[in-house]
Amino acid sequence: MYDLTGFQRDLLYVIAGKEEPHGLAIKEELEEYYEKEIHHGRLYPNLDTLVDKGLVEKGQRDRRTNFYSLTRRGRREIEARRDWEEQYVDL
Repeated sequence: MYDLTGFQRDLLYVIAGKEEPHGLAIKEELEEYYEKEIHHGRLYPNLDTLVDKGLVEKGQRDRRTNFYSLTRRGRREIEARRDWEEQYVDL
């Protein structure tokens, strides 16, 4: 997880919090969070990077719609990140 950008980590968290979201659903969640438009040219290459790193799987719902889900490794990485954060942030 240390080699991901903040945007890529946010993508992982959104995917973890939804059940097999498609790209547009992920985009809408991030636009709400960032309070600005997320361009396709930023979203999809970063999703592909997460797929290439083995953190996310990409499936096909129909010919035009892909969905995304965390891999086992992706879940482990999020858990490890949260454990690390808890060392420093006590709410």
